[in-house]
Amino acid sequence: MGEILAMNGVMKPAAMLAAAVSLLTGCGSSDESNETILGQLSQTAAPAIARVTGRGEAAEAAPQLSPEEMAARALAANPNPLILVNLESAGTTQVMAMVGENNGMRTYMTPNEQALIMRGGMLVGTKGLGNDLSVAEVANSAALIRARRSGQASRINRYIGGDSVERPLPMQCSIATGQGQSFALGGASMSATQIVESCDASGVEVQNSYLVTASGQIPVSRQWIGPELGYVTIQTIRP
Repeated sequence: MGEILAMNGVMKPAAMLAAAVSLLTGCGSSDESNETILGQLSQTAAPAIARVTGRGEAAEAAPQLSPEEMAARALAANPNPLILVNLESAGTTQVMAMVGENNGMRTYMTPNEQALIMRGGMLVGTKGLGNDLSVAEVANSAALIRARRSGQASRINRYIGGDSVERPLPMQCSIATGQGQSFALGGASMSATQIVESCDASGVEVQNSYLVTASGQIPVSRQWIGPELGYVTIQTIRP
């Protein structure tokens, strides 16, 4: 893949969304379920690219910030790490800035206080989205994913309903590795391996996809929040 465009050392949001599709769909796998999840990523990211670049019907109905404006405003507002987030169920793409870090858990938030909570690139919670993921216990999966190893793992996603009762969703997962991919991020050459986490929980089937570097970083991923919110695509703008 050619070098990804960067501005002031930070990848442009539009280029990053396009890169997410290209990189994740480019890392082939012989596993049929892997092909399904990557096909879904390509279909869902395409409308996001149209929105963030100001193209498409939505852009004609209302003015849209250009990718450069999105990046510039985020960089000016907060010097901390930044991520670009596409919430597929809502059809929204926005920048989130890190507002806090505690024991390896980073909280990324928008100005309207919607937040993702990440640990080492793995989604472990959300806030302000409605039907939020209270907490995800992902240590078993994360160990294999960041080590770029295949294997079996378990995870538990926990949700709190309107009755304030916590409802755990235990999952049994298979971790599979795909092909490697070289690319450039913010002017630096990187290589990553596609990892697919396929999980089952009482009939609920989930497939998360990650690009993982040799050091265990996850610059691009597509992860499942829950039954109502579905998937979110997360790309690093500034580590």
